[in-house]
Amino acid sequence: MSQSATACYDLLIRPAKRWMEIPILISFNLILVVSAYLSINLPFSPVPITGQTLGVLLVVMALGRVRGTAVVLAYLLEGVAGLPVFAGGKCGMVALIGPTGGYLLGFLVAAYVVGYLSDKGWYAGYIKAIAAMSLGTAIIFATGLSWLSAMVPAGSVLAMGLYPFVPGALIKIALAAVVLPTVCRFVGKSDQ
Repeated sequence: MSQSATACYDLLIRPAKRWMEIPILISFNLILVVSAYLSINLPFSPVPITGQTLGVLLVVMALGRVRGTAVVLAYLLEGVAGLPVFAGGKCGMVALIGPTGGYLLGFLVAAYVVGYLSDKGWYAGYIKAIAAMSLGTAIIFATGLSWLSAMVPAGSVLAMGLYPFVPGALIKIALAAVVLPTVCRFVGKSDQ
């Protein structure tokens, strides 16, 4: 049976299974919310250091492209709808059009790409997992910096939006790679 046929079968024939996933998806959504509250404002940058990248990477590596991207999209929609789920309890469209908006939108793009790699088995094994999450982090930085460049002086974009965040990004990727096997077992995703 093809992958799309299997997905249709799962959706139509086994709806009870899908309902059982709701608590898991809500739990992963809460991981994103809590990771946003792990926030440190920098006096020289409009972009705070947060745990969000760690949360996004962990969620999509564990859940894969479809469910992981759905959780990240739900998180972004919650923030836009007015729930204080973004860094420092921010919410609304202001957060998406402000200096951190590119990073937030980058979460969605990274979720799709990293989730796709996870579906291809990149969650199994530290090297592949680290490579996938590094790519996701690069996507988040690329979208974040391109957006931020429209809001800060051209010569200061990297100093405000990249350099202070690289050491933390490396730590988050390493931490996510260590925790990932346990999280995958939690959702029933076993090593290949």
